[in-house]
Amino acid sequence: MRPISSFLALGDSFTEGLDDWRPDGTPRGWADRVAEHLSAARPGFRYANLAVRGKLLDQIVEDQIPVAERLRPDLISFCAGGNDIIRFSCDTDDLARRFDAALERVTATGAHVLMFTGFDLGRMHPIIRRLRGRVACFNELMRASAERHGSTVVDLWGMAPLADPRSWGRDRLHLTAEGHRRVALRVLETLGEPVIDDWRTPLPEMAPTPWQDWVREDLRWMRDFVAPYVRRRLRGHATGDGYSPKRPELLPLRTLEHP
Repeated sequence: MRPISSFLALGDSFTEGLDDWRPDGTPRGWADRVAEHLSAARPGFRYANLAVRGKLLDQIVEDQIPVAERLRPDLISFCAGGNDIIRFSCDTDDLARRFDAALERVTATGAHVLMFTGFDLGRMHPIIRRLRGRVACFNELMRASAERHGSTVVDLWGMAPLADPRSWGRDRLHLTAEGHRRVALRVLETLGEPVIDDWRTPLPEMAPTPWQDWVREDLRWMRDFVAPYVRRRLRGHATGDGYSPKRPELLPLRTLEHP
């Protein structure tokens, strides 16, 4: 792999960084953490993040890939299709064909391209868990695309700590800060970068929780997140409406933090 002096992140809320919040209320996320680590040893390192919450694959292709083709960084992360997967209906074969065409364009920039599998949802709430087979099927189709186009797969499905519901925020769709930290470590490991911590470290043993507490939490989640999501979808509103990329151009980083 050629030396990395610039990094461009493409995608949706996972790459934007929800729910890993900075003190000023802006999202940090795994991609920022990776960029911060890479920049520490690379003077002049530049970073852009075009990811916007709620974006579907076709929207990422239309809005973000042309920017990647213009900027031509050394490293590109491309994670897309997650919001398509969670829609009421999804043809995974058709989604995979469109993903393959998009990945071909991204790799044609000449960058080293990272792509990501979906998470293992086996321990999540039954409503979310029903998507597990769909995610697994899409994962294998994406792996085949990665092999065809010479991109590198970051295996999120195999990250056991992220299969733990405690790695997920209150909406159960976005990782906590600790979850993003572990993804950053996994990405850096995939790139061959030296890191101090290990993403494999198990989470602490969880104290027994009365079933009544689980029921109350499930009801709160249905009220605060599931019902509003369904209402927005029925009204044709998208999560990312009104949002713009947080770092639209390749620029040096000013804030350096540990991943």
